[in-house]
Amino acid sequence: MTTAPDLIAIDDLFGPPAEVGARISPEGNRIAFLAPWRNRLNVWVQDIAPDLSAVGDARCVSADETRSVMNFQWTDDPRWLLYLQDSGGDENHHVFRVDLDDPRSPAVDLTPFPGARAIELLPVHGSAGSYTVMLNARNPAEFDLHRIDIATGEITMIGRSAGTDRLLMLAKGDTVVEQEMTDDGNLVLSRVAPSGTRNPIVSIDATDYPVGITPTQMTPDGGGLWMGSTRGRDLTHLVRVDLRTGEETVVDSHPTLELDAVRRAVEQTSSPLICDAETGDLLGVRYLGERQEIRVLDPRFEEILAALEQLSDGDVGELSSDRSGLRWTVSFVHDRDPAVTFVYDHTTGASRQLFRPYPHLEPTAMAPMEPVTIEARDGRALPSFLTLPLGVDPTALPLVLFVHGGPWYRDSWGFDPAVQMLANRGYAVLQVNFRGSTGYGKAHTNAAVGEFAGAMHDDLVDAVDWAVQQGYADRERVAIMGGSYGGYAALVGATFTPDVFTAAVDLVGISDLANFMRTQPSFLRASLVNNWYRFVGDPSDPAQEADMLARSPISRLDASTAPLLIAQGANDPRVTRAESDNVVATLRSCGVDVDYLVFDDEGHGFVNPENTIAFYREVERFLAEHLGGREHSASSSAVQAPNGSLS
Repeated sequence: MTTAPDLIAIDDLFGPPAEVGARISPEGNRIAFLAPWRNRLNVWVQDIAPDLSAVGDARCVSADETRSVMNFQWTDDPRWLLYLQDSGGDENHHVFRVDLDDPRSPAVDLTPFPGARAIELLPVHGSAGSYTVMLNARNPAEFDLHRIDIATGEITMIGRSAGTDRLLMLAKGDTVVEQEMTDDGNLVLSRVAPSGTRNPIVSIDATDYPVGITPTQMTPDGGGLWMGSTRGRDLTHLVRVDLRTGEETVVDSHPTLELDAVRRAVEQTSSPLICDAETGDLLGVRYLGERQEIRVLDPRFEEILAALEQLSDGDVGELSSDRSGLRWTVSFVHDRDPAVTFVYDHTTGASRQLFRPYPHLEPTAMAPMEPVTIEARDGRALPSFLTLPLGVDPTALPLVLFVHGGPWYRDSWGFDPAVQMLANRGYAVLQVNFRGSTGYGKAHTNAAVGEFAGAMHDDLVDAVDWAVQQGYADRERVAIMGGSYGGYAALVGATFTPDVFTAAVDLVGISDLANFMRTQPSFLRASLVNNWYRFVGDPSDPAQEADMLARSPISRLDASTAPLLIAQGANDPRVTRAESDNVVATLRSCGVDVDYLVFDDEGHGFVNPENTIAFYREVERFLAEHLGGREHSASSSAVQAPNGSLS
């Protein structure tokens, strides 16, 4: 006899973490982390005892009560700390400075240009107190390279962009390197002289890099660039490009796994390259398959990594160290216990658990995520993950096909509160790395060219068939759910294969491929050449536009019969609100059951916890109604979004 576990409250899974994202200071005597202040994540700082025996009282050093802070970093001066913040999800991030010597003083906006976006905030090695940042303040479509003096706030343009298809970075001293994406999909690296003259170094065929070549990181000596490469092989490996000669040499590769680069770039987490905090020297490289593997490139790091890995049975997640490279913070990726974080001192071998972000969640109440491989109808292997509810017979369960975004992204082993909520409500959850996903070689990614709403969707249908054939899923109770591309896939499921899916949940999903591409922000247009234009088409060409419309759910809404839940951020700069408005209006005119949730203070995905909670309460109610899963008694059939509307 089996017994289903107690229901876990939506608030407990999707509320803000108690503490998360610890980073140690350059001196090794303090940590900074994110924790709630007035229901928004803000930056907090606390002291650490020399022997790690205790930590001091934490104090909040940022004060944003409108939107959670998601990204911060220490500077080389113990007085200053930096964080990024946008406005209502518009993705126009500014750089703010916090004065740790005067915590009562307000944060200072170091990039105070209305409507501008700051990207690639990087310290200048060998120049204390100096950072470079790319800003589109002069022209929304072009990013110029600026240097910021953190103490004074002085900002100086040191490299002017020559077009929307170019990005600049500081190599060493005053040497600027430009990355140009050409119309035919090549990446050209050039040195830019102070006069503005460009001297080409090397041209790289970038058509196999749909989200750009990543990582691209300057070597500490300024004479080279570390880059992910698939030249001559299927799997991405690490190379060094000499910035004088253009010569490319292999730094490291793995025989069966790919550099964990694109996933981390999309998530905007740390680079797959683990580097010395003081010198910038390369210590290790992250690869990812079913689990992570770190290859050590510096013998000094080997003992440290071995010691860190003894602290948890999860995969090593985010790392930070002090200047000496002896004191570290480390969080761990785990499918049942998210981001448990420790501080470790390699000099003494002492360690201390700093926090569990969700201390109220019991790991044994979480469902394990198991890797499975599904064979598509054409024989292609689809690496996938299956999560089954605890305490019930895993037979003929209602199934949620949970589709990742991108589509140039990948699902991976780890804790996902949405997956855990669904499993806890009694659903089997299947996540499929369909063709087009990254992380499994360029052949797997490139198999999606021309296959939107084609073979890419066939992979998802084949995964459903697999789950039914294995006995896990009830064919009459299958939902498809996802965000961004996953939202598009949910709409495709509802309109192209309405006989397969009982219900669909679309979060900020694309409904009209041609309109989606026309409405992209101007600064993104040049980066679309190797992804949307190559995989889907050019909407300015009538024949290609017709094909794009044929692959768009907006053209087949009359075929939809399954109920839908659609959620949208009003400020989404990538998938505009009109994409969802048009779908909802048309479906309702056809008599299809549609619940529509709009959040006025969100963009492409949700950040503020009350909005995330409201959305998943609706998901819980919607799936319980249409698939028969469990529902928490506190849930309402008509939850009002705190900053939006449900209609």
